[in-house]
Amino acid sequence: MDRLAALELFVRIVDRGSFTAAAADCSISRPAATATINALEKRLGTRLLQRSTRHVQPTVEGEAYYRRCIGILADLEDADRGASGAVAGLLRVDMVGTLARIVLPALPTFLALHPAVTVHIGEGERFVDLVREGVDCVVRAGTLPDSDMIVRHLGVLEEIICASPAYLSEHGVPATPDQLDGHFMVGFVSSRTGQPLPLEFMVDGVKVERTLPARVMVNGADTSAAAARLGMGLVQAPRLRFKDDLNTGALVEILQDFQPSPTPISVIYPNHRQLSPRVRVFVDWLVETIAPLLGRSGYKVP
Repeated sequence: MDRLAALELFVRIVDRGSFTAAAADCSISRPAATATINALEKRLGTRLLQRSTRHVQPTVEGEAYYRRCIGILADLEDADRGASGAVAGLLRVDMVGTLARIVLPALPTFLALHPAVTVHIGEGERFVDLVREGVDCVVRAGTLPDSDMIVRHLGVLEEIICASPAYLSEHGVPATPDQLDGHFMVGFVSSRTGQPLPLEFMVDGVKVERTLPARVMVNGADTSAAAARLGMGLVQAPRLRFKDDLNTGALVEILQDFQPSPTPISVIYPNHRQLSPRVRVFVDWLVETIAPLLGRSGYKVP
């Protein structure tokens, strides 16, 4: 295997965390992949990968080499694109399920524009270390912490508060945030703080937060919505998530006159010179295609 192919294999192993998966991606055998990496490490005089029976991850030297390899391959991809006008390769994106519901319906148009690109979508609520985990970009909701990443704002989603009819029948329907005494919320645990997120309201133009008792705490958006349907408490999330529940009556919107501020939606990617062309075209596509679906009034539900 030539040196360029060895670099591509090494990067794919780090991205996939597996010799077997990377070998399959590169259409070579597992033993051939092992031999190639062994030869690469021997030539460099250092160990690049820590192997175990279940997982592979880069060493400190391997992580530094991985970053350099990404830059080299991105430059080559840029050169190829300049000659052919096409982009190719695996694009790793991370987003929460609510945002995936916005992006997925439009994704076929992106794939049709770039048939040589494969998109891997990871779903999670936690913070993602893009460089260490080999993720190309993430789409996130909410106010973002300061970092050296590039952030491009896409728009906002309207937030609402809901509860099941059974819950409201038992606990009453609050007319204002001051009437929330005796109510419960489904505690959505923040991946950043480890604590349940408070409910947010706008009262006379001022944001007010209330943390209610929670008999059930979760860290997944789907589980949070399911718990609300079962009458376990009030829940707050983008209107998009509850569209079907509101239409069927499984959930009822409350406190409409005190809706919190819309949640900002952003795409984040590493700040370095060798940004992969496939990341660049995907981010540009998000801005051009997804951003128009968002606005001050939230997602334009069809």
